[in-house]
Amino acid sequence: MLLHFNPISTPFTLKPTVHHRNLTVFSQIQPIPIPFTTTNLSISDESLRSKGFNLHSTITDLNLDHLNSVFVAVGFPRRDTEKIQIALENTDSLLWIQYEKTKRPVAFARATGDGVFNAIIWDVVVDPNFQGIGLGKAVMERLVTKLLRKGITNIALYSEPRVLGFYRPLGFVADPDGIRDTGPGMSMTTASDIRNVLATAAACSTQHLTTCFTISRKFMVH
Repeated sequence: MLLHFNPISTPFTLKPTVHHRNLTVFSQIQPIPIPFTTTNLSISDESLRSKGFNLHSTITDLNLDHLNSVFVAVGFPRRDTEKIQIALENTDSLLWIQYEKTKRPVAFARATGDGVFNAIIWDVVVDPNFQGIGLGKAVMERLVTKLLRKGITNIALYSEPRVLGFYRPLGFVADPDGIRDTGPGMSMTTASDIRNVLATAAACSTQHLTTCFTISRKFMVH
């Protein structure tokens, strides 16, 4: 469910700002006009339904024990479900995909922020039994679309270093200099193709990693 645009040739101007906390780097990109549409997605809602997947944007019908199992399956530590409940109640936007046959969540992502300017995407997970069929992209594209519709123009994504192999083909590049003054690491920035901006499918929680990295992208929506 990717938005399809022709590549934008306008060069990006990067202004890195180092944050020592959690060893993250924010690369601010000057806003550029984006023709905003949701007509061309990598996988449509109808196609998902035809394959037995249902989209949800609220925590209604979301079994937190089942969600916790997905977290554990992808390498997250098992979390207290009461704390998950509180976290989700304080989440601005979320999206999850339910497999109709089992009624269990198989893909999930959420975003927190100030509700106006900034958002951070967290906990992007896909059940290992359902990876490789586009569910990660489906979740990420719709979540980013939802944030853009709210007028949120600065979206950051925390990710684990081990998923770089997924990001590189989508247009993300590692910072060859690492995280300055904080030790080895990487920052990421998007290529000029807007498809690559929206096509992200993995994230990590700072609760279970000693080091996280961030992608930060400013959008201008007309």
